This record gives sequence, structure tokens and C-alpha cells, in this order.
Amino acid sequence: MKKFILIIFILSVSFVHAQETLSGTILYKLNEDDYPLEGASIYWLNTNKGTTTNFSGDFIIEKTDESDLLVISYIGFLSDTLKVKSSPIIHFLKSDENNSLDEIIVQKKRKTIQKSYLTAQNIMKVSSEELLKAACCNLSESFETNPTIDVNFSDALTGTKQIKMLGLESPYMMISEENIPMIRGASQAYGLTFIPGTWIESIQITKGAGSIVNGFESISGQINTELKKPFSDLPLFINLFGSQMGRLEANTHINKKVFDRISMGVYMHVNSNNERMDQNQDSFLDSPLSNQINVMNRWQYTNPEIGLVSFFTWRYMQDQKQMGTLDFDPLKHRGSNTFWGSEIKTNRLDLSFKAGYVFPDLPYQSFGFQTAFSTHDQDSYYGLRIYDIYHESIYNNLLFNSIIGNTMNKFKVGVNFSYDRYVEKVDNINYNRIDKSIGTFFEYTYNNNSDISFSGGLRFDKHNQMGSFITPRIHFRYNPLENFVLRISSGSGRKIANIFAENQRMFGTNRIINLLQNGSGVYGLDPELAWNYGLSILRSFRFLGGDFELVADYYITNFKNQILIDWEESNKISFYNLEGKSSSKSLQLGLNFSYREFLTLSAAYKNYIIKSNYNSGYLSKPLQPRNIIFFNTGLESTMNNGSQWKWDLTINFIGDQRLVKTIRDPENLSSPKYNLLNSQITRVFSSKFEIYLGGENIGNYKQLNPIISSENPFSPNFDSSQIYAPIFGRMIYTGLRLKL
Repeated sequence: MKKFILIIFILSVSFVHAQETLSGTILYKLNEDDYPLEGASIYWLNTNKGTTTNFSGDFIIEKTDESDLLVISYIGFLSDTLKVKSSPIIHFLKSDENNSLDEIIVQKKRKTIQKSYLTAQNIMKVSSEELLKAACCNLSESFETNPTIDVNFSDALTGTKQIKMLGLESPYMMISEENIPMIRGASQAYGLTFIPGTWIESIQITKGAGSIVNGFESISGQINTELKKPFSDLPLFINLFGSQMGRLEANTHINKKVFDRISMGVYMHVNSNNERMDQNQDSFLDSPLSNQINVMNRWQYTNPEIGLVSFFTWRYMQDQKQMGTLDFDPLKHRGSNTFWGSEIKTNRLDLSFKAGYVFPDLPYQSFGFQTAFSTHDQDSYYGLRIYDIYHESIYNNLLFNSIIGNTMNKFKVGVNFSYDRYVEKVDNINYNRIDKSIGTFFEYTYNNNSDISFSGGLRFDKHNQMGSFITPRIHFRYNPLENFVLRISSGSGRKIANIFAENQRMFGTNRIINLLQNGSGVYGLDPELAWNYGLSILRSFRFLGGDFELVADYYITNFKNQILIDWEESNKISFYNLEGKSSSKSLQLGLNFSYREFLTLSAAYKNYIIKSNYNSGYLSKPLQPRNIIFFNTGLESTMNNGSQWKWDLTINFIGDQRLVKTIRDPENLSSPKYNLLNSQITRVFSSKFEIYLGGENIGNYKQLNPIISSENPFSPNFDSSQIYAPIFGRMIYTGLRLKL
């Protein structure tokens, strides 16, 4: 068999294109002369991301975090699988019949947040380097430096951060882990805090209607996290973190090559906070006393010769939180009205297996299989209220990728099955159910790797609670000019509202739960159904030596049915089906700038108009800023013998928010505007050791008296749910990272 004789690779990180690509030329030798090889297949192993060489043998392929193994194949030639590494040393390498090329070392620093100019969907990729710019202790804190996701506190007791996309809370997103649905059902309220930040390799954020491959539930967008891989992660990584508020964390990664093609990783995370703090002197803890133990074990099998890779992962997590008054002792006071207190105890087990196979002679064709099982067991009480939930989940997905005629026309077809069993107790009422669904899908993608790409998907699902239904989604990209992208998208999504699991902050109140059962589904309510429409414009250019990127996104979500959460009456919370209109309109204008490799700037303006027909009228959504201005800047010094300084600053200007009526504020009022300032400085001593020092809410802005009737927590007026700003002030933290 012949071999590829000459291969030249250059890693091209185009700041104009704001993405990272690998380009090169494939040549073969004939009679001592080199000739371009047209039509050779270039693809990342065990992905559907690939391309072919043109008449000159040239190719360009977008980089991916899913694989660093690049396969080159052509009929009549031996296939080559090459490992791509990053290093500021070598620009190109050659190979001949006596010197097989087995590694590419590439040069150029990648952007930590990248937007693709080639895909039809509006996808942003956040790298693990971006997560190091802030106190990213878990997934809920991974978006502080990113304007796409809004982060705020859910209540005054747990200190838990919740995220929003397009002005809608996380239940309206599909949050997956390596494309397996993860944060859903029982884990909606606190599940983001169960994924340690150091375990994350990258995050892909899709705005609006995403792919139909992983299900029908996403409405506002999709967030997918890629975890660190034993094959490519460091042999040993240690991260220690501590804050002046008593929060302590430790992370350890241990990875080892067990056999030639098998690698194993053990990932451990522990955190603790035993500091009783009451800065606002309302007799309640500002943040919960907490302890968490989180262990994950991953096994990876990689065989590029036969095109097979697989992962087996198991994880166990135990989390405990105690909230309430300073004097509350759960051993003495639980179930009594002496002191108000609360505990949340969660045990979670996750098992997953996934495998991918690429046909050696047909690199554009592949099979993928995923299966996952999880149990989520939460026991909790809030004062005299009880909320317990057990959620058992099974997910299976079988996927086939191929082409129609040529690699510009690709398709995915598959089937997935999900099973969810819920055992739920709210005070003295039990809500038990089983959800089962089986669905099949087809998604077609056209991409000429130039000015046009299109993606259209359709899935059919049969659900025991929602019946049979079809979910369509389309995406279109057009480049009218170089470095100018126009995208439009449309699609539907539907879900069952887990009204108690998704809104656990209501248990930190003494409001009466008013369930208006005017439907035929779960809890006597109908499924939620919405359509999402999006328009996105991306423009980049160079000016005065700097790289600029302009972003304009506008998305509309129209609900055909929504379960409204009505806080308008001060003594109750009501749940009922939408009667009338409900919509979310989101506008984001952004500017990104980078100068060489040491300065980055990012600014964004966001405007939200979110209104619904409540029983009391057509009202704006409470506790939702209409206007937000985001600013981030970063500086990096020149590397000197492996050492370097890094500095990052993030400022959020939060607009006023509508407040609901309470006994303290009987008239509908608006919250004050405020600013939040976060910053971090990192000293890199070498590639193996660095320390960091940072602060959150450096301006020390706090919501005054966040808990209503804190002096009388067993009265009907007690309410800790109406939070529009931080409840505790400035947090200073420090930590270190050791990489061996």
C-alpha cells in the first residue's frame, strides 16, 4: 500500500474568524515528484466532524475538544491516525515511507471563548482556560465571565446560584454531560453545584432551538459539558481553594495508562463550609453550613486502528446543607418551632457508558451508542415543611451518521429511550409517577464549508404522559461577505413541569401552595409547549492591529402553554396553565476585542421583555432585570521562563426588577439598580504550579433585609424567596493549582 508522503500542517487560530482550525496539504510522491492528493478524507476520530482535500490537496478543518486524533484516509493508501498537540515550537512536519508521521505539534494560542463561523447553529465553545478566570468551583459558577448566560441567586437560604438563557430559567434548557441529559427532574434546583469546575474540559452553549438528537425538552437553548478525558488529562492535578467566608474546597485528578489502549482516571472533589456568618444581623445564616463529597471514575478505551473509542464512567455524590437561624441545632430543634431551620441531604449515583465506531474505509460514516442510569435521593425539610424526592432515570441513545452523495450532505438518524420514576412527598401529600418515552429522529445537514450551511431535524416521540408528537427544528447560516455570518433558527420544545423540584425556593416561605388543576397531565397540569425563533449576526474585522467581533442576537420564545408560577399574592404561590399570551424576547448586542495575545475586552448589552397573562393581569416577569450591561477584560504578561501574570475583571450593571407584593412591600415596587464587580489575579510560576487570588462582589453590594419576617419565621408572612441581589457581601478567595 502507498503512504502519504508529505504532510504540512499549520494550526490557524483566526481571531477574525474567532475559531480554531487546522489547515494543511496532502501530497503523494510519484517518480521523486510530489503531487497533490484530491479527495482524501480528513476527520477527527470518533466524531462526525470531517472534510476532504481540494484539487490542490489543501484542507481546512475546525478543531474540536471531542478528539485530538486526526485520521487521513484515501483509497489505495494506508490510513494514518495522527495525534495533534499544542506547543509553541514546530510549524510543520514531513513524513516519508521511512519516517511515518505520528504526531503534529501546532503553534498558536486559542481563544478561551470561540464562536463558529461554519456551523448552522449558534454555538459558543467555552474552554477550561476560561473557567480559570473566576472562582469556578462548580458548573453553576462557570458562566461569570460569559455574557450569554445570566447568573443570580435563587433564594436567601441556600446561596445557590441559578442560571438563565434568553431570560428563561434552567428547566427550559437542555443541560447535558457529553450529550447525555444530566440536569433535569430532581436535580434542577441544585444539580449545577454537583459538577465540579475542574472536571470540565469545555462547555458548548447553543442559543435557541438546538439539535433534535438528544431530545425534545430544550426550549431556550442547550448547554453541553465535556469532561476531562483520562487519555489526555494530566497524570496528577491538585486544586485547593479557600475563602474568608469559610468555604474550603479540594480537587484531585489522578490519571493512568493501564494498558496500551486503556486509560483510567479518578477524580475527587470535597467542599466544606462550617462558618456561621450573619453579616446583616437578621439571625439567619448568610450561607448554609455544607459538606460535599464527589468521586468519579472514568475508563477510556481508544483503538484508532479499528476506529473504536468508548468510555465507562461512574460517579457518587453526597451533599448536605444546613440553613436557618444561627442557634438552630437539627438534633434538638427539628420539627419544633423553637428555632427555624432546614436541612437538605442528597445522595446521587451516576453510571454511563458510551461508544463510537468509525468505519475505517468510510470515515464519514459512524455509529454511536450511549446509555446512562442515575438515582437522585433528596431528603429535606424547611422549618415545619417537608420536601422529599427520589428520581430514578434511564437513558439510551443509538445514533448513525453518514453522507448523501458527498461530505457536504450529511445526516444523522437514531432512536432514544428514556425512563423516569419519581417518588415525591410535599408535606403530607405524595406525588408518584413514571414517565416513559421512545423517540426516533432524522437530521440533515448541508455545509459547503464556505458561505451556506443548513440543518433541519425532525423527531417523533411517544410519551406515556404527553402522547405522540412531532418536534421540528431548522437552522440556516449564510455568509454574504467574508467574516460576516447571518443565522436564523426556529424550532419547538415541550416538557413536563416538575413544579416542586424546579421551584424549591418556595419551601423557604410559609406561603400556601395553591395548585389549580385545570389540565389533564402531571399534577393536573398540561405539558409546557413553546416555539423559539432566532436571528443572529456575527461580524469580525481587523483594525489598528486588533481583532474585533460584533455580535447581535435576537430571540423570541412564544409559549403555547406554560405552567405559570404566580407569586403575586403575598400569602400564597399558585401554579396553573397559561390562558392567554406568554413570551420572552431577548436582545443581545456584543463587542469582543483582542490585541495580540495579552489583552482581551468583551462588552455586551442585554434587554429582556418577558410577559405573561397571570390571573391578575398581563405582567412582566418578577425578579427579572430588563436591562443588563456586561463588561470583561483580561491581561496576560509575556511568558518569561515559564512564569506569567494573568488578571481578569468582570463588571455587571444590573437594571431594576419588578417586585411582587409582600406584607413588607404591599405595593408593586422595583428593585434598585446595582453593579457587581469580580476580579482575579493569577501568578503562574511554571507549567506545573500557579496560585490565584480573587474577589467576588468587591463593591460589597447587598440586598437589605432579604428575608421577610425573619424575626418571626413561623408566621404566615415569612418569605426568603424574593431575592434580586447578593445577600452576603464581598468574598475574597485564594487557591493554588498543581499540575504534574
